[in-house]
Amino acid sequence: MLLISTTHQPATDLGYLLYKNPERNFSDDVSFGKVHVVYPEATEGRTTAAVLLEVDSVQIVRRGRHGYGSLANYVNDRPYAASSFLSVAIAEVFGTAMSGKSKERQALAETAIPLEIRVPVLTCRAGIDRLSRLFEPLGY
Repeated sequence: MLLISTTHQPATDLGYLLYKNPERNFSDDVSFGKVHVVYPEATEGRTTAAVLLEVDSVQIVRRGRHGYGSLANYVNDRPYAASSFLSVAIAEVFGTAMSGKSKERQALAETAIPLEIRVPVLTCRAGIDRLSRLFEPLGY
């Protein structure tokens, strides 16, 4: 899961930037499962878009990417861990948004707005101090 939130006023304009309407759920097939975009929170004060990824381990094995023979190919953490699958899903559902253009709100697309990005399933074995040292200098 990936969560993208803003408090920019009106916060519901996030839908224009992401090309996903906060009033409708979005789902699409990807080569390894399904991706969904929903808005668990959509108010003028704060809006959050959630990207939910359903990884189908059986489908991946059947497509020949990891071979047959081992139970580990079917029972693993792929559906629960942030990985390259999430990166591919983001590119699939937000490809137009990542161009930096907006048909209806180009001025908004050119404006710096406060964003909060969370990947709640991402683990860091080295601990929060190491994570902070790595990402805070980058502004994250």
